[in-house]
Amino acid sequence: MKGSDVGLQFLTGELQGSHDPSGVVFTVLAALSGMEREYIRDRTLEGHESARKRGKTIGGAGVTDDAMLTMARHLRDQDMSLRDIAKKLVITHGTKKGQHPSPATVMRMLREHDERTGTTVAD
Repeated sequence: MKGSDVGLQFLTGELQGSHDPSGVVFTVLAALSGMEREYIRDRTLEGHESARKRGKTIGGAGVTDDAMLTMARHLRDQDMSLRDIAKKLVITHGTKKGQHPSPATVMRMLREHDERTGTTVAD
């Protein structure tokens, strides 16, 4: 990389100065960055699992309700796609009031209902 005049320069800190990015400093920093990213990911997943065990929901505020589930089930029985079902539903409360739920939200709502009731949907 020296031939292309590319370098790594730290403006502050203990490593202040210019360094060859192909050198050991850059390699060590890249490895530490990867390790930190994995650590954050693992801790986040542990926190989600802990919250689930305590009965807490993960993610944003729920936008579905019983009326929406009933309508989604009715539309699914008419062989509508998740995308089309989502376009027919309207969120009735919260900050997303008046908007349509995403197809992923509809799929999750129907799947959770099916798991609770032991229902299976024919393909």
